[in-house]
Amino acid sequence: MTWEMKEHVESQYHKVKEEIISRHVQLFPSSITLDGFLWAFIMLRSRAFSHFRGQLVMLPLVDLSTMPVKEGEQVVIQYGLKKSNADLAFYYGFVEPNTNRDSYTLTFNISELDPFHREKLDIAAANDLGETAYFDIFMDRPLPPAILPYLRLVALQEADAFLLEPVYRKSIWKTLELPVSHVNEELVCKMVIDACESALSGYRTTVEQDEKLIQEGNLGYKLEIAVTVRVGEKRVLQQIEGIVKEKEAQLDKLEYYHERRLKEIGLVGEEDETYCQPKKDSIPTL
Repeated sequence: MTWEMKEHVESQYHKVKEEIISRHVQLFPSSITLDGFLWAFIMLRSRAFSHFRGQLVMLPLVDLSTMPVKEGEQVVIQYGLKKSNADLAFYYGFVEPNTNRDSYTLTFNISELDPFHREKLDIAAANDLGETAYFDIFMDRPLPPAILPYLRLVALQEADAFLLEPVYRKSIWKTLELPVSHVNEELVCKMVIDACESALSGYRTTVEQDEKLIQEGNLGYKLEIAVTVRVGEKRVLQQIEGIVKEKEAQLDKLEYYHERRLKEIGLVGEEDETYCQPKKDSIPTL
């Protein structure tokens, strides 16, 4: 589990703890125990289905099977195709061996020292993102749609700051879905690479060492789950870093905002034109 996920879980934990203890005090003012709270928290996290009118609710008997089941027939449950191994480990106590459950949560933020902090914050908020944004990256899956626009927004500097002006506000997010400028895209690549390298440097073991530990089979059930999650995170980080480094090497061949804009207003002809963007199959997908 990444530090970002840990902080998110701890935040949920303390919020639920306060609510449970508050209600517990109202009903049983003299019988608060840590064991009782832990039991209530575990039951809430494992049995609650959804939010109802802004509150987390438990619905007794809802998870019981309503299909005819023969004696001895196996009953199975799907815990969610979008859940990572870290989610499965934390909430349900198991992991799956397939790598498409491997994930890592990358965290980026709009610095308070950014001279365009307020403008960037407003644009992020208009697109359901905040000063700090969390992006769950899964192995061999497309990146979250919002990550590149957000990073390009964060990386906007003086030369591209005109895009932050009110006249561009309605269209800026769509503009940020494509490369803005060479300098901007270079900063985006650097942010992602630095984030990956920083995260990888925090692990005390390599992917190969973790794989060997799992193969040897001497870890015990809980420790094997933890190592499986850990090695999955490292695989994802290495994959992201590799893809971005390939993209970084192709920056001179990309088409940026000014080139696109000149074409749109007809100031660049179709004949004898030098294109900055190669064929799609020659650039690694980010």
